[in-house]
Amino acid sequence: MSPSKKRTIEIMDTTLRDGEQTSGVSFSVSEKSTLAQLLIEELGVDRIEVASARVSEGELAAVQEITSWAQLQNHLHRIEVLTFVDGGVSLDWMDKAGAKVQNLLTKGSLNHLTHQLKKTPQEHFSDIQWTIEQAQFRGIQTNIYLEDWSNGMRHSESYVWDYLNFLSTQPIQRVLLPDTLGVLTHRETFSFLDKIIQKYPELHFDFHGHNDYDLSVANVMEAIHAGIHGLHLTVNGMGERAGNAPLASVIACLNDFFPQVKTNIYEKNLFKVSKLVSAFTGIPIPANKPIVGDNVFTQTAGIHADGDEKNNLYFNDLLPERFGRKRKYALGKTSGKANILKNVQELGLTLNDEALRKVTARIIELGDKKEKVTQDDLPYIISDVLDQVTEQKRVKIESYVLTHAKGLNPTATILLRIDDQTFESSASGDGQYDAFINALRAVYKKEKKALPLLVDYAVRIPPGSHSDALCETHITWLFAEKEFTTRGLDSDQTVSAIKATEKMLNII
Repeated sequence: MSPSKKRTIEIMDTTLRDGEQTSGVSFSVSEKSTLAQLLIEELGVDRIEVASARVSEGELAAVQEITSWAQLQNHLHRIEVLTFVDGGVSLDWMDKAGAKVQNLLTKGSLNHLTHQLKKTPQEHFSDIQWTIEQAQFRGIQTNIYLEDWSNGMRHSESYVWDYLNFLSTQPIQRVLLPDTLGVLTHRETFSFLDKIIQKYPELHFDFHGHNDYDLSVANVMEAIHAGIHGLHLTVNGMGERAGNAPLASVIACLNDFFPQVKTNIYEKNLFKVSKLVSAFTGIPIPANKPIVGDNVFTQTAGIHADGDEKNNLYFNDLLPERFGRKRKYALGKTSGKANILKNVQELGLTLNDEALRKVTARIIELGDKKEKVTQDDLPYIISDVLDQVTEQKRVKIESYVLTHAKGLNPTATILLRIDDQTFESSASGDGQYDAFINALRAVYKKEKKALPLLVDYAVRIPPGSHSDALCETHITWLFAEKEFTTRGLDSDQTVSAIKATEKMLNII
């Protein structure tokens, strides 16, 4: 199908309104204003629902700032506010806020109407008609929410048809059909929407899905099959309870599975906006969340990395570059040589087969300890492994036991091999490493061998690393009036110092 013949689906983002109903989330005025501009200008969202009327002075200030910007940029018609059938109070609020599109919340099920409003359908319709007329008089466009519409179709379908018959006579822009409690299955979504859209071809319908059964994306896909005109989505699937249909997942599905439709969303900016919303809300993105999670473009198994080298056997259409991201190859016990080779190549390094084998073994060893290894750690692991390959070991620390108990001095017992002789020694000290050095010093004193003076001791995480897999200990020694430094690398600080010490023993 040619792009010109594709049906455009309107995307209304309600992160700033429905998404703000996520427990513990409240956007500041500046955050709302910033996100409103990003959603429209960076993502290309068609409309944004930015607030509920009458909530607070802070909400009013936020909408005023958004509408002032939108007026200057000719986007005012894209800014929407949730309002209520309240005798014009919400409309007064809209006038103060400078907004020109209301999403009027009404009752889409007889159950809600009867037990919450305690009114008849005709009384409710009359109140709605008055509100629409008042909005029209003030120059405010009206969209209508049918709250609890999904249960209305299940349990009071005749009421929904009566309501839609009434709305078809009113000067409204859109009818918004929410699965308020997230109860629909995909089959119901298609069945309900298909009947409605066929019966009222002149009306514009939006679908607003919630995710209580983790079916929101499936329901959105069925809404598209039924011919829906618009979708309500949120960044990161934010929203009350289990949240709303997530923007990134839905857009990826539309782009990949529905050649007959298109949206105006800039797919490449989804990840950037997702991370910003996470930063503003303090709610982390699950690592395995499709499209925007940290792990979703990371190959962990070595066989997958190997397959990527062989005609991209483990790629699908969700290429990370589409979303401004890059494919990564995790480093851990399941990595295998292929994953590690990918990371080495990305760093611009070259290893022979033997060195690659030793580096792989070291990363697997760290993975078995449940340590997280990153690409930033890799150069230090390589350096450490190559040091071990090239150095000739005459002295080897075969074994050691370190103890540290409250109220007692730390102690160390070591087993040391020098050439073909082994020595065992124990000592206490001010700390575990000090006890280790004292035990070592006892061996060398007995053998009438000199040890260097420890001049400086520094511990650090490898620069650039964001993991806790490794720490690096640099020890500077003074021996025969010359200073030299040795380095140890390990997930444990004391062990890394012992490795640096063993290197010193072989140097002297």
